[in-house]
Amino acid sequence: MLDATLLDNFDAAGAVVHGLPGMAYTSDSFMQLEREQLFANHWVFVDYAHKLPKPGDAKPIEVAGLPLFLLRDQQGQIVAFHNVCRHRNLKLIDATGNCGKLIRCPYHSWSYDLCGVLRNAPYFGGHKDVRPPEFRYEDNGLVPINCEVWHDWIFVNLSPQPMVFDDFIAPIRRQLGRNEVTDYVPVATIDLGEVPCNWKLLMENFIEPYHVQFVHKSTTAQPLEDHYTVIDEHCLGSAVELSAEQVASAREGTLGVTSHYLTLFPNFVMGTYQPDQMGVHLNEPIAAALTRQQRVIYAHKDARYSDAKIEQLIELWRSVHLEDHAMCIRLQQGRYSPLATQGGLLSPHWENSVRKFQERVADAIRPALI
Repeated sequence: MLDATLLDNFDAAGAVVHGLPGMAYTSDSFMQLEREQLFANHWVFVDYAHKLPKPGDAKPIEVAGLPLFLLRDQQGQIVAFHNVCRHRNLKLIDATGNCGKLIRCPYHSWSYDLCGVLRNAPYFGGHKDVRPPEFRYEDNGLVPINCEVWHDWIFVNLSPQPMVFDDFIAPIRRQLGRNEVTDYVPVATIDLGEVPCNWKLLMENFIEPYHVQFVHKSTTAQPLEDHYTVIDEHCLGSAVELSAEQVASAREGTLGVTSHYLTLFPNFVMGTYQPDQMGVHLNEPIAAALTRQQRVIYAHKDARYSDAKIEQLIELWRSVHLEDHAMCIRLQQGRYSPLATQGGLLSPHWENSVRKFQERVADAIRPALI
């Protein structure tokens, strides 16, 4: 069991503060607390709407350790349900695909329409069309989950009283200013597979700019001194404003433009790159030391990206991610050291946004510590 002393060093006041202890990144028990206290009570980013283009398209997902599935319904809306048949609780959607007009359980053929309404429970009362007394189809449909789509990005919330979704995305909208996300279209997906590190390390790495000039010196041209951190409620990150001269002098094939690196707690990640590019990461926690990651590249609808340009962007961003992965994997390995019990030190200038991210993690799980 984890007790309240776990966060003693983290909570200690000082000009330079400690980060979360190593156990927050290595412990299965801590991961379980995150599932129960954090991911079960926040808007969680789970997928991209353009990957479910047609009515009947469905995909199994997992949030807070629970089996769920996404579905584009008959009206073209993205919805989410608990991924279990109401009969014997078999997992209904086992792979991404199109289920047609009915979601049929392969075990006993209970069938649900795209609104989740139970339409058929053959032989449940003994004969094909006989129902047991007091058994009603309308009481035994699929159980929906709070689901919202912001442009191309699907979020679910398991809480019975979720934060109003418009309030959830309000701070990142403020940071985006006049940059309207609906003007961007997906042009490529980079599947980065499973990364052997905790999900928080990938989030923290994106939020802080401190590492950029050291880790990405061959792939970016964004001096550290031109960066600043972003702390706007639960929108955390950093940004860099470059002059026209700096942009013009950036090496070809490197990232040398004004950029904003923005997140929504807990796991939504967006990067904007002037004048016409955007990237959104999906970090899916699998285990304490394992995260699945992908990135979708977006271009402004008025931009003209050739196939060669898109391939160049894929290569650039894959290289940047692999540079980050190398660091995050070693950060994960370092978390098993007894020295990590106290938590590392955080720069009060460059990592204050990381500190706010970690405080939100700590505050989410704190009520469950004994």
